[in-house]
Amino acid sequence: MSRYETLRHFADSWALAVMVGFFLLVVWRALRPSARQHMEEASTIILRDEEPAE
Repeated sequence: MSRYETLRHFADSWALAVMVGFFLLVVWRALRPSARQHMEEASTIILRDEEPAE
């Protein structure tokens, strides 16, 4: 097996599983009930009318 085929096999199997796991972890962290206040603050951060700190 060449190096390309080995890396291709890894990317087709384990790398995909790792990316799906990471995606599910991020979605779970954003949607958990205890993160609600933090996510609401983050969603309005660009709309705040504050002067930048100097």
